[in-house]
Amino acid sequence: MARENGLDQVDGVLLDLGLSSIQLADAQRGFSFRAEGPLDMRADPDLRVTAGDIVNSWEGRELRRVFAEYGEEPEAGQIAAAIVRRRAREPFMTADDLGRFVHGVKKQRSRSVDAATRVFQSLRIAVNGELDNLQRGLDAALRILHPGGRLAVISFHSLEDRLVKQFFLRESRDCICPPHLPTCVCGHRAGLRVVTRRPLRADSAEAARNPRARSAVLRVVEKIAS
Repeated sequence: MARENGLDQVDGVLLDLGLSSIQLADAQRGFSFRAEGPLDMRADPDLRVTAGDIVNSWEGRELRRVFAEYGEEPEAGQIAAAIVRRRAREPFMTADDLGRFVHGVKKQRSRSVDAATRVFQSLRIAVNGELDNLQRGLDAALRILHPGGRLAVISFHSLEDRLVKQFFLRESRDCICPPHLPTCVCGHRAGLRVVTRRPLRADSAEAARNPRARSAVLRVVEKIAS
């Protein structure tokens, strides 16, 4: 995309992985478990698979994997099995219907996180291929940066941040061979220098002004000459 717009080499790239507030507020997009809109969750309407397709047709073991892997949901198996039983009688058509159902299934409760949050997060990630797109974005950013240019990434949940952290660590090392190998055979050379040894987070004053900043994590690297 950058090269299509005449940007072959740049001095800086910022990836803000936050969601669109406009899309979240639109009930017809189905992102919120409090909305009566269709169970959609597509950021791009041209995508083929919706959250409703996943919930109503994927096998129980795939639902369990999505909830556990993308939502880090501790009750993934129980929720997936309950969904399969319920959809056999009546499919899930709206976001609030699924939200209420998950509320009824969940046994563990948190004061800070809604019971349906992790399930909805996992479905959104699966529908939009968010982690695959993030990986492609990181690779592309590294390619178009000038030596000395910096890449900054703001992530908002642990899966994104873990992927970014692992990418930065890998690309800042000369060798990425498994540790059991006696000598390097990968030929990998470091292309990045980590600038933020520890991720930067919003302080209490900023979080008070903008509550959505509470979960934001900023990591920065600098491209080095090859």
